[in-house]
Amino acid sequence: MEIRLKPEVEAMIREDLERGPYKTAEELIEQAVSEFHEREDWLAQPREEIARKIEEGWESAKQGNLMDPDEVKSAMAAHKAAWLKANRTE
Repeated sequence: MEIRLKPEVEAMIREDLERGPYKTAEELIEQAVSEFHEREDWLAQPREEIARKIEEGWESAKQGNLMDPDEVKSAMAAHKAAWLKANRTE
């Protein structure tokens, strides 16, 4: 399959390859398509289920179950590091 991309999209892919865990454009595009499908599947969930999850989060926040900004940054950094380790192909 041959795919033609706009120059600005090609530039974004090159930038992502330079800074990310992917060695080839194929790896990056496979991951992007996979994540796209995961997001589409999530969005296709019944709206009631999504509304329920949002309500659960809101109720938890109202009860004070929140993280301060430093905790969020730390958790996200750890999550990113774990993801990079699991997805790096060397």
